[in-house]
Amino acid sequence: MHSPIVTPPPPIASPQRDLRLDLFRGIALWLIFLDHIPSNLVSWITIRNYGFSDATEIFIFISGYTAAFVYGKVMLERGFVISSARILRRAWQIYVAHIFLFAIYMAEISYVARSFDNPLFAEEMNILDFLKQPDVTIIQALLLKFKPVNMDVLPLYIVLLLMFPPILWLVRRAPTVALAASAGVYAIVWKFGLNLPAYPEGVWFFNPFAWQLLFVFGAWCALGGAERLTVLLSSRVTLALAIVYLLVAFYVALSWHLPVVHPLVPSWLEDVIYPIDKTNLDVLRFAHFLALATVTVWFIPRTWPPLNSRALYPAILCGQHSLEIFCLGVFLAFAGHFAMVEISGALWMQVVISVVGILTMIAAAALIAWYKRADERRPGVRQKPANADFAGGEA
Repeated sequence: MHSPIVTPPPPIASPQRDLRLDLFRGIALWLIFLDHIPSNLVSWITIRNYGFSDATEIFIFISGYTAAFVYGKVMLERGFVISSARILRRAWQIYVAHIFLFAIYMAEISYVARSFDNPLFAEEMNILDFLKQPDVTIIQALLLKFKPVNMDVLPLYIVLLLMFPPILWLVRRAPTVALAASAGVYAIVWKFGLNLPAYPEGVWFFNPFAWQLLFVFGAWCALGGAERLTVLLSSRVTLALAIVYLLVAFYVALSWHLPVVHPLVPSWLEDVIYPIDKTNLDVLRFAHFLALATVTVWFIPRTWPPLNSRALYPAILCGQHSLEIFCLGVFLAFAGHFAMVEISGALWMQVVISVVGILTMIAAAALIAWYKRADERRPGVRQKPANADFAGGEA
């Protein structure tokens, strides 16, 4: 007999569930893992090398979409207070996951740095202050001010969830006003430099007051915005403009890596587009994501048959358990970096680390899914709604 973990059933799309969200969230998790490994040549397959945006935009948009999908129903059925309580409870759960990951991550880096007498690990991962004064640093970590390298996404999502109850209420009642208000906050960020302070210095790498625009846009799409955009997205002119933008972004991105291409980029264009700021979600990054989404919607409809195939099931499975898989990916990325530094940095090692890491993420997602299916078979256990993992959790 075969274990259900080894041979899981193919995903079945319910009328409510859009498997494209799970698919691209799972792929985004894999890309984030590959990008988090320094000097990893395999990361050349990720989208950050071929345009202005990367997997982070995909992840935040889908998170906003799924949060609105899950909690919008709760708000409709049970009111503002209950839905807000559940959103805040989910923010608390993600906060606990962040602190738990922080403790493991610090232990992992500190152990490797001391055991192999290589202080560069601590410097690269931005934990020197933790080693010098752990008492102060832990307090700052609890306040979400101190964040080691690769641990910026969960604090961003926690803050976005804390701001979400009134946003969701407004999106449900006046979606255009909600989106305009979000864009207004985004404009204020660029005008006045609004951000949250970080420790020991500087500001948050992902400015939540800027990235909320993508999160709210995802929520807006989930609660009717996607239908409002149908006419625009079905236009061949829109598709052509999106493709042209992606090609121009690809050409510019090549100039970052190929010296022979750089002189061919007009100086006036460089003056206009640079710097492309990730911290404050540069408008070029946002536009690049919109172009990618437009092309995706055109060529991968909701009823795309491969979505129910076993070939795409691993990515969908990871996307359906994104919180756990994201945390695992952070841990695996540093383990891979350690292996490349202390064992071998050869190409074969980079390929092995990348493949083993992704397979480990898939195996972990399969194990989590198996446990959840086993729990759901118990009498009296409530089913979790579709698309509820990273955004909705237990909602």
